[in-house]
Amino acid sequence: MSPELAVETRGLTKQYRTKTALLDCTISVPTGRISALVGANGAGKSTLLQILTGLRSASRGEAFVLGRGPEQNAAFLADVGFLAQEIAMYKRFSAEDHIGIGSHLNPRWDSEATRTRLQALDIPLDQAVGTLSGGQRAQVALALALAKRPRLLLLDEPVAALDPLARRQFLASLAEAVADGGLTVLLSSHLVTDLERVCDHVVLLASAQPQLCGDIDDILSEHRILTGPYRDTTALERDHVVVENKSTDRQTTLVVRIRGPLVDPSWDAHTIGLEDLILAYMGNTSNLSERGLHAIGAKQCPG
Repeated sequence: MSPELAVETRGLTKQYRTKTALLDCTISVPTGRISALVGANGAGKSTLLQILTGLRSASRGEAFVLGRGPEQNAAFLADVGFLAQEIAMYKRFSAEDHIGIGSHLNPRWDSEATRTRLQALDIPLDQAVGTLSGGQRAQVALALALAKRPRLLLLDEPVAALDPLARRQFLASLAEAVADGGLTVLLSSHLVTDLERVCDHVVLLASAQPQLCGDIDDILSEHRILTGPYRDTTALERDHVVVENKSTDRQTTLVVRIRGPLVDPSWDAHTIGLEDLILAYMGNTSNLSERGLHAIGAKQCPG
């Protein structure tokens, strides 16, 4: 595994008795990034995060986190923080109580930075966390996760239940922590518009397989929305990859991964935003293999 990668998987597969949760998942996340992990429910996001934390084992394939395989031991867990949607805190304990507990369990625990972060957000340290608002509890959970001073932070839908203002404050705190240096984040969420504010890397899972993995700017630069009069797109598909095709009797609108120059000048080409691109990929889960989209995911992943 390259030292420039915080996460790398190769052919990662998780098979249950009647379900394949992950299939041939090959991705990489460079260090120092905030990477958005997106996909529909059941796409494999939580399974991937659980494998990376060592909470589940893969059926086959390899996973590397900070240069080593995931393990449930003190050395590995000191470098990895994990925060799920269901925040695991003692509701009757205060934030200060949790800070004290963490200081006894983690060798690099930073109590003062945690208190400073919460005080800056006007979150009381002496109030039972069960009486705090949802946004305040999420901020306490994030502060506690960062108190470990992890090198990698894995977040599984941490803002799903928050109102827009609380989500923005949470993501701003996250971006600030990464800007301080030494931290990589893999953040699972359905809220793409929120992710666009803080993420510079994306991993898209659909039907248990990666479809996109790379820098957001690079991925967007390789895709276009094409519009024009209705026509057969066979010739276009010889040179490019059609991700989505929405046609009427009079007009064709395509989301296309561009593999070279557009030789047909009758197409109007437009840039595409991250949310529209992700929805285009997610909307084609019934025929991904037929359209060759799995190859897109593989080629977007460096290494």
